[in-house]
This record gives sequence, C-alpha cells and structure tokens, in this order.
Amino acid sequence: MNFGFVIDNRNCIGCHACTVACKAEHDVPIGVNRTWVKYVEKGQFPDTRRIFSVMRCNHCEHAPCVEICPTRALYTRPDGIVDFNNDRCIGCKSCTQACPYDAIYIDPESHTAAKCNFCAHRIDVGLEPACVNVCPTSAIVCGDLEQKGSKISNLISRQQVTVRKPEKGTRPKLFYVEGDDVSLKPLETEQSGKSLWGSQSLGVGHHSGKENFFSLGFDSIQKIYENKKKSSGVENIEKVLSGKSRLSGGAQPAKRVYDSPSKGILWGWEVAGYILTKALSAGVLGLSLTLNQFGLINLSSQAIWVTSLVSLFFLGATGILLIIDLDKPTRFLYVLLRPHWKSWLVKGGYIISVFGGLVTLLGGAHLFGYGEWANWLTWPILLFAILLAIYTAFLFSQAKGRDFWQSPLLILHMLLHSVVGGSALLLIVGFFWKPIFPMIPHLQNILIGGLVIQILSLAAELITPHPTVDSHRTVKIITSGFFKSEFWGGVVLIGSFLPLLMLISSIAPMNLAFAGLLVLIGLWYSVRIWVIAPQMIHLS
Repeated sequence: MNFGFVIDNRNCIGCHACTVACKAEHDVPIGVNRTWVKYVEKGQFPDTRRIFSVMRCNHCEHAPCVEICPTRALYTRPDGIVDFNNDRCIGCKSCTQACPYDAIYIDPESHTAAKCNFCAHRIDVGLEPACVNVCPTSAIVCGDLEQKGSKISNLISRQQVTVRKPEKGTRPKLFYVEGDDVSLKPLETEQSGKSLWGSQSLGVGHHSGKENFFSLGFDSIQKIYENKKKSSGVENIEKVLSGKSRLSGGAQPAKRVYDSPSKGILWGWEVAGYILTKALSAGVLGLSLTLNQFGLINLSSQAIWVTSLVSLFFLGATGILLIIDLDKPTRFLYVLLRPHWKSWLVKGGYIISVFGGLVTLLGGAHLFGYGEWANWLTWPILLFAILLAIYTAFLFSQAKGRDFWQSPLLILHMLLHSVVGGSALLLIVGFFWKPIFPMIPHLQNILIGGLVIQILSLAAELITPHPTVDSHRTVKIITSGFFKSEFWGGVVLIGSFLPLLMLISSIAPMNLAFAGLLVLIGLWYSVRIWVIAPQMIHLS
C-alpha cells in the first residue's frame, strides 16, 4: 500500500471545512494548522480569479523530515504515511527546516512537532481522513496509489497533475489537478501579512511572545526593513524579501490574500551561539596540539591542561545552548539513548561526547603529571576536533527546505570558523597568559591565512551564481537587504579587513589581541546571518 492525496482544484470552493475538521479531529491549537487553504487572487478587475489551494504534509516517499529527525519521532509507516510520535520528540525543530513545504509546526501546547498524519488512526480502522470525509465537493481524494482502478489512481493517470517543488527530489504524494504556479510556488506572490480577515504576521511556538527580532514572522521583518530603508537606493523590499511575482510581459499580477500564519525564525541565537562555541572549542585545542605535534612549539603540561580546560568550557557552553534550544529540554538525552543514526544531530551529539571525553582525559593526565602517558590521545583529539568543527555543515545540508544551506562551501566555512576563531581566541589568551606566548607568531600567520581564505570563500559564496531562486534571494537579503549593515560592517569590515590589516602591520601583543577580538565579533555576525537569513524565505 502507498497512500496519497489528490486535491482537485476544479471542485475546491475554499470553504475551510477541511481545516476545521482537521482542527477538531486532532485538537490543533489556535495559530497553527495541519491543513490550511491558501487564497491567491489573480488578474486585474474585471478579469479576476481566486485560486484555492489546500496545503499540508506531502507524505514524501523520500521524506527529509524523517531523515533529519534525531529520535525517530517522525517515521514512515509501511503504507507510506509519514507519521510522528509525540513521546519521542525533543523539539529540536530540525524537521521544520528539512520540510520544503512548511508543513511541520511546533505545537504551542505540547512543544513537540506536529503535522498532518493522514488521520492514521482513522485509516487503521477503515475510515477516511477527516478532511476527506467533510469536504462538500469531494475536492480532496485519498487512497492507495498502487491500487489499480481506484479513484485516486484514475485521477492521476487521466488528469494532468502537478506537485509542489518536484526539484527537491522528495517524491511528494500530494497531487494537484489544475494546480496553478501562482499558488503552488511561494515566490510567485507577495506575503503581505494582511489577510481578508486580519493580520497573520507573528509566529507561534518556540519564540512567540518574546519582544525581539527572533519572535517576528517574515512579514513583520519586512515592515522593519521598510522602516529602516534609506533614500540611498537600497533595493526595494518586495524584490529583496517578499518574492514579488516575477510574471513578465503582459501577464496579470497575482496576490496572496489568505495563508497560514508565519512560523517566524525557529532556529535563532541559540543555534548561532552553539555553532560559534563548538568552533572555538575545536579550534583552541586543535591548533595548540597541531603546533605542538609538528614541533613548531613545545607546550608545557600546564599549557596543555589549561587549553584543554578552555576547550571544555566552550564545549560545555555548546551543550547548554543545544539544550536551551530544545522545546522539550528534559528529553535531551534521547539524542544519545534513542538515536536515529541517519541524523547528523545524533552523529554530532556523539562527536561532542567523544571529543569531550578525550579532552578530559588529556587535560587530566597533564594536570596530574601523566602527560607522557596521554600522548597517544593527540591524533584522536585532532580527528574529532575536525569532526566537531564541520558536522553542522552536514546537519544543515539535511535541512532540505533551506536552499542556501545546501552549498558545498558550508564545510569550508565551518572549518574556517574553528581555525580563525581558535587562533583569535588564543591570541587574546596569549596576551594575558605567558605560557602560550611562544605560539603567538604562528597564530598570527595562521590567522592571516585563515582570514584571506575566509574573504575569498565569502566572495565565492555570494558572488558566483546560485542554482535556485531561494538561494539567490537569500544572498540579496544578506548583501543588500535586512542584513546589509551587519554583513558589510560586521563581517567584512570589523571581522575581516580591519583585523587583517592589524595582523599584517603589527606584532605588538596588544594589537594582536585586539585583532583577535574583532575577528570573534565578525564571526558572531557571520554565523548569526548564515543561520537566520535563509529562514526569512517562505516555503509555502
């Protein structure tokens, strides 16, 4: 069996009966939806048309939400239905980033992920999903796609059907008869934040109720940027952020007039923070041991256990930030105890644990005078330091909903965070602590090289053409949109060029330490922008 849906747009009247039935059947809280109807108005008076599109989970054959889920809270049943188990969910929100269709939300009451599950409890007893049962025009059809002669099989074989975002390779099983691009493709219409019946601008869930940037939906972010625009020719916000219809020639414009509320920014400062702290943890010890291992310096036992302690401090901060980011923080151990090994969140959890254990052994051995016994730990620590630095790139690549994170350069960016951040932090520490003073000339050269490569990689990332419109629009948000000032001022000027000039022109420890501080500031801006900007692109 292989269950799927067909939405027959020839029959849909936009009555919202499916939305109401779904909410009643599953007790879905206000502000979130498993099923919703999107309204798009197309044309100009008097030649106008309103298009209704039922939106929900696509129950993909290759579901990226299932692959990225660290605890198997999301899973594919033998009948093809993508279901979820609340009792296993830790609220990491990875699935919301992996879903290209924006079909998953964090329940504001249970704080776990939820979505359309095909009313699996009804299917198991031979009933149809609630939305199918209640639809007054039979616009929603469900059934076994592999059953010959069934209504759904006949519709798919005899009608021209479309799916959303087939380029993602997820093989969705939600088909539309007479589906219109202006409704099925989110970039074809504006997201104004105003509906026919009110405002739907704020997200619900993890960041709701917080009076800061991260609680804002996409539409509120647009309004903030509009207020910040200067008369110096900043590109129009509708072109930069809202994905204004690109219909050219004599085509009629289309406008979105009703949609589900924005979920806002689900991965915020906590995720950006732990990416930075783990980079510093890997870099500060990895660079020290590398220089020592190749005979460039001769670290004392005291220097090794102190740098190990600093590394463990930032590793501990990484763990704390990871737990804080969870909507079910009491279940954080599920990542290790109920692992789904395809998820890089699980692999990352074990990398952090193993790295922490090895560093503890190394630091403890040198602290208590057994440094020679612990020499064999150097190469395993260096290996896991590299893994610690780059594993997040693989996690982000599993977030298929965000095209900008699919860049192959993300691995290089993550590795540079550790090299640049670790050397910058050691330059600061070296100004105050003499035992690692011999490292400073080497760290200075490493940081110069790292900054040069970082500038070149940023140029390659942002200047070269991007394969998808979502990625291209993200670049616009970074370079000429909402993050324009932070990127050019914080990342490029403060975090790259100024410290590079200081490192090249001076060897004074104070100047080097100050350059390291500027680098760390720039790294924070860079990580924050790379995490948040792609989430400002609407997926539905």
